[in-house]
Amino acid sequence: MAVLVTGGARSGKSSFAEKLAMHGSERGIYIATSHIYDEEMKERVELHQQMRLASGYPWDTREEPFQLRELLLHLQESGEDAVVLVDCLTLWLSNWLLQHEGEVDASARVMKRIDELVEAVSSYRGHLILVTNEVGDGIVPEYPLGRSFRDLAGRMNQRLAGVCEQVFLVTVGIPMELKSRAYRLEESTGINTGINKSLSIER
Repeated sequence: MAVLVTGGARSGKSSFAEKLAMHGSERGIYIATSHIYDEEMKERVELHQQMRLASGYPWDTREEPFQLRELLLHLQESGEDAVVLVDCLTLWLSNWLLQHEGEVDASARVMKRIDELVEAVSSYRGHLILVTNEVGDGIVPEYPLGRSFRDLAGRMNQRLAGVCEQVFLVTVGIPMELKSRAYRLEESTGINTGINKSLSIER
């Protein structure tokens, strides 16, 4: 089962995702996508590592800033029975966007990576938890790379939400499951009025 956990910065999404993983399996594989560019990022990574150790839960940490699809395929082929937690997808996206920065077809190249990841997630047979960020609720970035990142992140999150069985939004530390409460537009043919659209809710 694939689960997507999203939320803003410091919303509590990573803590919730870790607790969800601990609740669902006796051991976990933690895939860290961060790419250490400076001392501040290094300190963040070390702090997260210490927190995982302090939890007492048996995490097997794998660092993979780029080849996430390939790692998921490898874990599935190896028959791992542990829950897999990926934290986080927007860092993975940022890594690829910076890798292709300056190229004319940068967005198309990154979108291809997203398509491949979505395919790997949709076919993953184990317990998979993905953490991502909501980045489109703020102001429009002033620079092209920032706008490209925002747009690609939005597309990535929508695509992954479509193939995950559960989607959680975490706000101020409170998780809400969205997919079971999603509104669905249903089309039905009217007698005299042609196509009518009725709104229903799934619970």
